[in-house]
Amino acid sequence: MTELTPEQQIAFEAAAFRRLVNHLRERSDVQNIDLMNLAGFCRNCLSNWYREAAEQAGVPLAKEESREIIYGMPYEEWRERNQREASAEQKAAFELNRPKAE
Repeated sequence: MTELTPEQQIAFEAAAFRRLVNHLRERSDVQNIDLMNLAGFCRNCLSNWYREAAEQAGVPLAKEESREIIYGMPYEEWRERNQREASAEQKAAFELNRPKAE
């Protein structure tokens, strides 16, 4: 296995994260409930993880700020443009797989 320096690891992880975020911005047809049902996380989870990392580093970041970073626009604007009502099947699958409260 290739040995990476800590700096390389951080740089590569950051690049992969940026690519994931850009991919999700381009694929606005993929709903958050679909992501949750298939992968157990969604855009909101990413924004929460981002905000938590910032706060652990001593950088206060509001929920709406971290969502805008992930969505590429204010969350409410993204919802108005892209969010559809979840189907009964999507809602049922979500209830079965819903993350447990920590």
